[in-house]
Amino acid sequence: MRLYLASRSPRRRELLHQIGVEFDTLIGDVDESPLPGEPAAAYVERVTRAKAAHGLHLLKERHLVAHPVLAADTTLEFAGEIIGKPADATDAEAILRRLSGQTHRVLTGVAVADGERCAFVLSVSEVRFRELADDEIRHYVLSGEPMDKAGAYGIQGRAGLFVAHIAGSYTGIMGLPVCETGELLKQFGWGF
Repeated sequence: MRLYLASRSPRRRELLHQIGVEFDTLIGDVDESPLPGEPAAAYVERVTRAKAAHGLHLLKERHLVAHPVLAADTTLEFAGEIIGKPADATDAEAILRRLSGQTHRVLTGVAVADGERCAFVLSVSEVRFRELADDEIRHYVLSGEPMDKAGAYGIQGRAGLFVAHIAGSYTGIMGLPVCETGELLKQFGWGF
């Protein structure tokens, strides 16, 4: 069985390969701007479902062979605020200073849609950073790693050095919770 992955994320591609899922990539753009006062869980579900719907639209528009579309979205919540990808290096440094020594939540939504139905699951994990020195933050930002990642870090990269504790799904923090994704795919006929 195959599916379409509606994501540019190399981490999501790697994790799907890890669990043996064959896929093709469908790239499209969806507005990921949070709505005023939107809770993080509602935001992640809305954006994830929109990405899946857009993937189905691209599938039909391009006259591709019909397969389910998998979409995902990851965001951070800290002190009740949604923290997405940093706008620039200065923003990345500011985000990391806020997270230093604190606990935040990482929310990753996964949706699978086949034109008849769209199933959704949400993975919520807590991450605690140790205290970060300003020079550590600067060096990390200079590496370029935080620039395309929600919360300005990738746990699977150099920022793993910042993480004192996690509660939840490590792969969910990376961007695709494999346990929850596998359970979702079973609803669409996958056998693992």
